[in-house]
Amino acid sequence: MKPSKVYFSDLRALPGTNLLIKLQKLAVAAGLDNLPLDKRFAAIKIHFGEPGNLSYLRPNYAKVLADAIRERGGKPFVTDCNTLYAGRRKDALEHIDSAFENGYTPYSCGCHVIIADGLKGTDDVEVPVAGGEYVKNAKIGRAIMDADVIISLNHFKGHEQTGFGGAIKNIGMGCGSRAGKMEQHSCGKPYIKTDKCVGCRFCAKQCAHGAIRFREDHKASIDESCCVGCGRCIGVCAHNAVSPRNDAAPAELCKRMAEYAKAVLDGRPQLHISLVIDVSPYCDCHGENDLAVIPNVGMFASTDPVALDQACADACNAMPVIPGSLLDEHLHDEACRGGDHFHTISPNTDWEVCLAHAEKLGVGTRCYELVTVK
Repeated sequence: MKPSKVYFSDLRALPGTNLLIKLQKLAVAAGLDNLPLDKRFAAIKIHFGEPGNLSYLRPNYAKVLADAIRERGGKPFVTDCNTLYAGRRKDALEHIDSAFENGYTPYSCGCHVIIADGLKGTDDVEVPVAGGEYVKNAKIGRAIMDADVIISLNHFKGHEQTGFGGAIKNIGMGCGSRAGKMEQHSCGKPYIKTDKCVGCRFCAKQCAHGAIRFREDHKASIDESCCVGCGRCIGVCAHNAVSPRNDAAPAELCKRMAEYAKAVLDGRPQLHISLVIDVSPYCDCHGENDLAVIPNVGMFASTDPVALDQACADACNAMPVIPGSLLDEHLHDEACRGGDHFHTISPNTDWEVCLAHAEKLGVGTRCYELVTVK
């Protein structure tokens, strides 16, 4: 397969320019002007960030895209779907409140904020997955499917179940309704390693489904009849006491996520932009963010989300490790083999499974040509 072009811009901003101007140039170079925007609805899919987390993308970046779409006659809106886990984005009212708190308002973004799967996360559309092995009909937020053009704006960072979160995760997991997210996570449920559990109960505070109980010795346990497999407890445990019961679960999750991305993107005009900055070890869904694990890299864009994710992962793995970060801590663990930053952070994950499956489905190619935009 012919390599896809991935466009890159560094983070230098000399007098006379700034990062927002560079982002617009990057988007145009990557194909913004080739999208059918005139009088069309354009969804800018983004993660608004859980309040308390400060590594999410600033709304200034979204405004660059919204303004550019309007200049080309389009009708932009920024959007995301409700979450599966506890937090302040599990219904549309709290989700919009959280977006506003983090700066995503119609005034700062230059367009409206829409929660794609409605008030309670139930406003979805079943979309066939061509070639799907695990998912035959994906449940996608209705506003996402009503849009004529899809533009994903991603904060590229680590993730405790998928290795990293980039373009495919932003689209595949992010565009799934609550039922869609449950379907993607349904392949495995975590369990407690009681020898490591200290009874801090922090995991229970993060569980939206009341699945975590405590024994007389204060050790946690998980009621699988209540657990939906979202994996939130895995990422918040500071003692590594929570682990997937099914070793294949993270890999299957990655494949289901790729199939959801296929459903959203198949045959639709699209552009994907990833900002590799503030690369925190875990998702922006957390109400906190840890120290970045590597220095900032730059901005990447492509019409091919698979090539984009591969390019961003390669760029991250070529970067030095920030001393004192979680990645640095894991590298000092004797059991750690190193070599892949994201696998080192979350050893149960394998992000390459997602990209390989997405490539197999025809979402894109892992082969890319990097083009620098000044």
